[in-house]
Amino acid sequence: MADAPTYTAEQVDAAVAALSEPGRLDHAQDVVTHAAPALQKVLNEALFEGGYFSSAHEAAVAQATQTADPDARVAAVRTLVAEEVRLGLLIGTAVGFQLAHELQNPPTTPQET
Repeated sequence: MADAPTYTAEQVDAAVAALSEPGRLDHAQDVVTHAAPALQKVLNEALFEGGYFSSAHEAAVAQATQTADPDARVAAVRTLVAEEVRLGLLIGTAVGFQLAHELQNPPTTPQET
């Protein structure tokens, strides 16, 4: 497998800025919609393997939902959801980054004769 390309901070900043252009994500959304079930499986495996849904996570869910004060409970649940969204975004970005690399550098297989 070929080495993954490296990027400067400026290249990444320019690429992220380009994503805000209208229509720029249309094809990517089509691809993700097609691959969503498989990508969900990859994301779940990464989260579980990373220990993100371990007993510590379950304890945080229990603590957030069992808080007696309704306002504190809402705040705790919002915080937990926000943290999980950020985590999913980070891992999803890593999966997407690697998926792009795999698409650009497909494995070579011997041709059947």
